[in-house]
Amino acid sequence: MQLKVLVTGSTGLLGSALLKQLTSPEYKVKITSRSKPENTGPFEWVYSDLLSGEGIEEAVKGVDVIIHAATSPVKDSKIVEVSGFEGFLRKMQYIKHFIYPSIVGIDGIPLKYYKLKYEAEDLLRNSSIPYTIVRATQFHNFVEKLFLSKPHFKRYIVPGNIKFQSVDVSDFANHLIGLVDKDPQGRTNDFGGPDIMTLREMAELKIKINNETNKVLSFSIPGVLYKSFVDGKNTNDNQKMGKITFVDYLRNKMD
Repeated sequence: MQLKVLVTGSTGLLGSALLKQLTSPEYKVKITSRSKPENTGPFEWVYSDLLSGEGIEEAVKGVDVIIHAATSPVKDSKIVEVSGFEGFLRKMQYIKHFIYPSIVGIDGIPLKYYKLKYEAEDLLRNSSIPYTIVRATQFHNFVEKLFLSKPHFKRYIVPGNIKFQSVDVSDFANHLIGLVDKDPQGRTNDFGGPDIMTLREMAELKIKINNETNKVLSFSIPGVLYKSFVDGKNTNDNQKMGKITFVDYLRNKMD
């Protein structure tokens, strides 16, 4: 008997990575998002919107397992991550397993988006829905895009002492899919990347891999937010579960 799996946020980075790997005939996969993916492949797509609640009931109808990849770190975050998420949870009936991807360090890093993710975790924990919460470290391409996408005056200008344990999104997607057939685990082990590096070290690796002539200009920032990243609160040295390193990621981009 096929498990019926719903992937929310199917057009996002994580959602897209999940769809590339959800190929087992054991799963009947439904996908949902506000905009329809360019290529839905073999999957049934259903419109839904966490902002308005429109389409949610149809999306969750007949589903056994949900992987909730929908997120909005920049726009309408409070609604999507908390109030809309709360309304989404109220629509659940007969869900066997709700898998919630979260972020390592959200309970110790003073970012608004992280606080909202932590609120969402609380909503799920206090619901009657069987769940697994799994926190991941930042994705390779997120770190590169945010800090290392473009040099200025032949320099990567970065807060060089902050630490990352970046992980490949495909590694994390594979891990989440591996949870589909398992029983709900509550808050489970974090999923971290294979290496912990400073941002300066990551910039230097990019220069080396790409044979660039750029340099790195590193600076410090006062305040508790910067210190939380310098202290590595976004990392977990005991959970180096990812296989694809930042170097692998950079080399794969060149292929």
